[in-house]
Amino acid sequence: MSQGKQLHAHIISLGLHQNPILVARLIGFYTNVNLIGDAQFVTESSCTVDPLHWNMLISSYVRNGLCGEALSVYKKMLSKQIEPDEYTYPSVLKACGESLDINTGVEVHRSIEASSMKWCLFVHNALVSMYGRFGNLEVARHLFDNMPVRDVVSWNTIISCYACRGMWEEAFQLFGTLQDEGVERNVIIWNTIAGGCLHLGNFGVALKLISQMRTSVHLDTVALVIGLNACSHVGALKLGKEMHGHAVRTCFDVFENVKNALITMYSRCRDLGHAFMVFHRMEEKGLISWNAILSGYAHVDRTEEVSFLFREMLQKGVEPNYVTIASVLPLCARIANLQHGREFHCYIMKREQFKDYLLLWNALVDMYARSGKVLEARKVFDSLSTRDEVTYTSMILGYGMKGDGGTALKLFEQMCELEIKPDIVTMVAVLTACSHSGLVAQGQFLFKKMIDVYGIVPRLEHYACMADLFGRAGLLNKAKEVITGMPYKATLSMWATLIGACRIHGNTVMGEWAAGKLLEMKPDHSGYYVLIANMYAAAGCWSKIAEVRTYMRNLGVRKAPGCAWVDVGTEFSPFLVGDTSNPHSYEIYPLMDGLNELMKDVGYVRREEFVSSEEEFEEMNIVGNVY
Repeated sequence: MSQGKQLHAHIISLGLHQNPILVARLIGFYTNVNLIGDAQFVTESSCTVDPLHWNMLISSYVRNGLCGEALSVYKKMLSKQIEPDEYTYPSVLKACGESLDINTGVEVHRSIEASSMKWCLFVHNALVSMYGRFGNLEVARHLFDNMPVRDVVSWNTIISCYACRGMWEEAFQLFGTLQDEGVERNVIIWNTIAGGCLHLGNFGVALKLISQMRTSVHLDTVALVIGLNACSHVGALKLGKEMHGHAVRTCFDVFENVKNALITMYSRCRDLGHAFMVFHRMEEKGLISWNAILSGYAHVDRTEEVSFLFREMLQKGVEPNYVTIASVLPLCARIANLQHGREFHCYIMKREQFKDYLLLWNALVDMYARSGKVLEARKVFDSLSTRDEVTYTSMILGYGMKGDGGTALKLFEQMCELEIKPDIVTMVAVLTACSHSGLVAQGQFLFKKMIDVYGIVPRLEHYACMADLFGRAGLLNKAKEVITGMPYKATLSMWATLIGACRIHGNTVMGEWAAGKLLEMKPDHSGYYVLIANMYAAAGCWSKIAEVRTYMRNLGVRKAPGCAWVDVGTEFSPFLVGDTSNPHSYEIYPLMDGLNELMKDVGYVRREEFVSSEEEFEEMNIVGNVY
């Protein structure tokens, strides 16, 4: 820099500072060393009328994101009666678009039309891009449609205009037209369309486009990230590994965004070994990388690993953001471990930057509600100045699980009064609340209102709620009508719901019919067979129990041992039935024996007519033979 300035001084001393070639070199020097103010001084002090010098200065300002300064230089250029050329306008139009200066943009457009300059493809492309940034897509499309010549930049520009506004149908249509006209598609256009498919949830189409890209253009890091994200959503582990191999061969695996996409892909495909391998090999791990691996382990309920990784993250000096906390909080609810959840609650409360992230507070409400701590969930709920449908849904679900359907319905009414529109999840929550509280009429009314007022097409989950609602209330024929009349194939759990209701209300005929439907689906979980056996046991049909036992044996279904999570003070420890490997077993068994004795003392006697384990099938068979 110092030597360059010495040369500049020497040029002035020689009287060559007005030489057009040297002026251009000086402007180039100052802009390259980020002394744009000095470049502007050179430009303005020169007497040349060549627009090249002004163009260099304007483009330098735009390149550095200083759009206001760029437009100011353009206006000074005009004041000096210097005629802009085809290289001036693209930079000026870009500055107008990026700064959203609509008035100046329209004024520049008029200047272009009024000038004697011939039609120029670069200028026209810049006009399309500018109007696209303004959101005036009608003008942008009009300009595009009336271009006598288009290149790949023209197509990419108009497609990007629609894509940026989320108008994917128009973007896809243009992509198809481009294909029909045989225009060569560059990697940017491919990535825009594939990214649109990913955004809309068309993961299969996104992967198909990435596959087609490989035959015509080289995949770049953006294409790889799109492809890996699509793989993670559909669980395409094999294809994801192929993309990993491609990234290694092309040396794109050194980029952090590709590594993060790989961690996410492996995590969501439940290949945590490879996810951790990619993460572990990263020399510098950013927050996004930590979030990706934490989310992966949380997704499969690996609570100890999540806890260890989170502490390591803090030790490395990486500050968690709202995404980190929101990834981990649902895990605390799923494994009923509120110790970590409360720690995160305190962590959020102490940091002002989390105050406005409703996502986090919603996660806290959901965590407490799902863990049965409805009062604590309500405290968080009441403390919020802003609530959305997710906040209300979590509270409604919490009250519903507790059997407090009245409060759940009051919250739902409050939500509607505040003009917060319920979504499909909200309706599942409120119908569940009606079911658990025996509010049959209210449930029927809300199901009808969901369709007629909120315009929500009932899904399988909604029909399952209605079947459960009628079943619990003993309206078994109505429950049967829901299951047989819905436009979906009944699931195992729906048949199990009906069987359970038939057992409770003593309708063995319908229960046997539902059991037949369930057995046709050949479930591989022993719980369904135990449920059927319990129904037959309640009705005293011992021979039918033997048939269920035989059916299980023929299919090779074995009952998994019962598992409980035992709070041992500092952690939750899993404990299996008959487990002697657990380090706390010598404490747990005497405690369980003592609890059993206490239960007997207060009158809780085991009901022998119900089958709870595979071994009890044999006992029931013996009882049946005796009788």
